[in-house]
Amino acid sequence: MTQKIELVFYRSVSGNEPVRDWLLGCPLANRRTIGLDLQRVQYRWPVGMPLVRPLGKGLFEVRTPLPDGTTARVMICFHDGALYALHGFIKKTQTTPASDLELARKRQKDMANG
Repeated sequence: MTQKIELVFYRSVSGNEPVRDWLLGCPLANRRTIGLDLQRVQYRWPVGMPLVRPLGKGLFEVRTPLPDGTTARVMICFHDGALYALHGFIKKTQTTPASDLELARKRQKDMANG
């Protein structure tokens, strides 16, 4: 039997959970699809393409094609035996926007130091 790895939502110093808040703001069908992919990652870690793409330095993106034709990205890292959801967004361009990558890396660093 495969063991499930805990998925932890990044929590800011003020106590906000931006990925959880983002997910709750998504349409229900999208939220379910993203949730199923995150669950697959929890049970199958480590996972490769096409579901999970490495971004370097321990950062990964879970890539979820959505029913409405867009694609969701949840940036995660593996730390202390758990997966941490650092940032989530709907990808609108071919490449990952630098601002999204920087934000995920900042949260990864904050989480590792905190």
